[in-house]
Amino acid sequence: MIQAYDTYTADDQVVWRLLFERQMALLPGKASQDYLDGIDKVGFVADHIPDFERELNPRLQQLTNWRVSAVPGLISNREFFELMSARNFPATTWLRRREQLDYLQEPDMFHDTFGHVPMLSNQAFCDFLAALSRIALAHVDHPEAIDMISRLYWYTVEFGLIRESGGAGHDRSGHERSGHDQLRIYGGGILSSTGETTYSLQDPRPSRIPYDVGKLLQTPYVIDRFQDRYFVIESYEQLYQSIPEIEEKLEELLVS
Repeated sequence: MIQAYDTYTADDQVVWRLLFERQMALLPGKASQDYLDGIDKVGFVADHIPDFERELNPRLQQLTNWRVSAVPGLISNREFFELMSARNFPATTWLRRREQLDYLQEPDMFHDTFGHVPMLSNQAFCDFLAALSRIALAHVDHPEAIDMISRLYWYTVEFGLIRESGGAGHDRSGHERSGHDQLRIYGGGILSSTGETTYSLQDPRPSRIPYDVGKLLQTPYVIDRFQDRYFVIESYEQLYQSIPEIEEKLEELLVS
């Protein structure tokens, strides 16, 4: 499948701008610095929808040897993990309408690209995605295993938080930065949601739990409301370095 970029309408371009500008006004001081840097590295701008083949993929392949592959929508587990293990991130090409700016049941292109693609500029994060997908492919016909891997993916790639440290001063957007560790967002499901961006960091109701592979594999998630809990990593290297533990804990849980 191809993106068919020339079929986007003027209204599609306006919707992209509205969504992009709204999130970019909100994310400095909330999003991971690696994500914010990634926005520039992959070339995302307000004035046009990303062109996968002519603009985005050449940049990504130079950065981390990944690319974005157009898909029609939700795809099978096997196809999803086959693409990811080959360093192809699946992204839909359809964009929500103006009346759907705040909520969609199924991820659209804004979620798939704006939410996720800037993190594909981070090598450790990319290596984690590819390795996790290879584990999933080895268990793709085992529903219980896929359920557990889906939980881990959900609480990291989609709804993960990271504790970032930085010296006092100002970040790249001119916002004041303290010298203390701060929670920041790297999960694409949060980064593409205006409401959950603020809720995930500032609301007192959800739990914020240190990254724990065994707990993650056994923690159900919700899809129809903001999350009840978030898991917090200390670095993207921690994610990649946890791959052997993921394999080990998964095998333990499957035979228990």
